[in-house]
This record gives sequence, structure tokens and C-alpha cells, in this order.
Amino acid sequence: MDITAAFVKSVLPCRDPLGHKGTFGKVYGLCGAVGYTGAPYLAAEAAVRSGSGLVFLGVPESVWPVVAAKCDSAMPAPLPEKAGGVSLAAEAAVREKLNGMDAFLMGCGLGRNPETEQLVRSLLDVKLPLVLDADGINALEGHIDVLACRRNLPTVLTPHAGEFARIGGDNALPREEAAQKFAVAQGVVLVLKGHGTVVAAPDGRVMVNTTGNSGLAKGGSGDILSGMVLSLLGQGMPPFEAACAAVFTHGLAGDLAAKEKGARGMTPADVLHMLPYAYKEIEG
Repeated sequence: MDITAAFVKSVLPCRDPLGHKGTFGKVYGLCGAVGYTGAPYLAAEAAVRSGSGLVFLGVPESVWPVVAAKCDSAMPAPLPEKAGGVSLAAEAAVREKLNGMDAFLMGCGLGRNPETEQLVRSLLDVKLPLVLDADGINALEGHIDVLACRRNLPTVLTPHAGEFARIGGDNALPREEAAQKFAVAQGVVLVLKGHGTVVAAPDGRVMVNTTGNSGLAKGGSGDILSGMVLSLLGQGMPPFEAACAAVFTHGLAGDLAAKEKGARGMTPADVLHMLPYAYKEIEG
């Protein structure tokens, strides 16, 4: 089944005209590493533009000044680091910050520092809706069994084909079948990114996206998508519906950006700029 604008409109949460910051969700992203300072910003800005009331970030202390300078709506804070990535010493601070949050993201630009990957696996038991992207997914390579602790908890994984293969996905199968098989076996919502992104639920539902273009095939686009899923989870959406809505709206924002600037020259920043217009078009 294709994801449509009508479907997305039907599942997006209503915007309470009398709401306040706390009404629209508090979300937290564990993101970034030396050399990857754009990813936290893109994810956080996408969450803000998707309607979150409060967006917090945890980033390595050495990159915090850069990320803090980029963020004018989200609230980044420095965490202990090792070799340019967030260290295990950050675990207590992260857990404390997660108290009172509505959803949690790990992965955007985290890098593949072994200690950071261990931290990701240690935090999987947090009882919050969770998005794993990029290096959050890579941290499961060779350790997919630890994902069992997330069964029956709202969990969304957003791999591209390479990341999917690292965690045991079968790229030899048709994409819909491969995504469905993995989602059912692992008890997660899987967003298998690419042309015609596939969203699969642990109950066997599968939907395919129809928006987007080659201009989205640039570093940073996935960070935006992850921030959108995080935001919608934090606003109380079920994980399958949140993933479908984010994928469709992300692609539509990309189409609007391509219409204005062309697929070749558009940037992830252009997609961010178009997100509000994409939501506006869908909600009518």
C-alpha cells in the first residue's frame, strides 16, 4: 500500500490552539561527534519544524560550541567524550536528562567509536519511544540480540541498505519483503530508506512512500528524517504512523525544494526550509 497525503493527514496529531510547550512533546537526541557537527543540528531543527515543544540535544563537549552556535531553537548540552565521541561516562547524565522526556533519538553523526557504540547499547533499555538512525544502528552490528529488550516498546530503525545489511537485513529479497521480515522478527518499525522508502511494522503492515527525488540523496537528509520521526513520536503518535507520516512529509519537502532550486543544487537546509510548507500542504 502506498503512503498518501490523505493517510498522513488522517494520522497527524491535532494541534491544540490552547497548547503550550509541554503540550507538544519534549524530545532528546544523542547525536554528533568530531567531524559530524551538522547532523545534530539538522535532526534537532527537523524536530522543531515538525511541531515539538522542546528539543534537547546531548553532544560531545568538544563539538558543543559549534552545535550550540547553529541551534537557535533546540537546546544542546555538552557530554563527556573519548576520541571525539560521546563516552560511557555520559550515561548517568543522559539517563537523568531523559527523565520527563517523551521520545529519544540515538545515532545522527555519533561516529563509530567503540565506547560510544557501547553507550548506545546500554541505553536501549530506556522506556521511551526510541529512534535509532545511522551510527545508532551501526552500534547493533554483531549485537542484534540486544535489540530484544525493545520488544513491546515503541522503536523505529531508519537504515539505508548498507546499515540494513550490517544488522542482518537481507538485501537479496525484494525490499518490501525484506523490511517486513526484519520488522516482524525484531519487533520494531523499520524504515528502509531509498527510492520508494519502505515502512514495515512488527504486525506485518507495510507501506511504500511515493514522494521524494534524487536531491534527497545527500548527507544530512537522513538526519532530518530521524528528527521528524522523533518529533512525531514525542507528540504521541504510534511508531508505524509516525514513521509513515515523517517519510511522506520529508519526501514532499524534498519535492518542494527541488521545484524551487532543482534536485542537483538543493541542500538538506533547503529541505528544512520547506518542511513547514509540506506540513501545511498536507493539512490543508
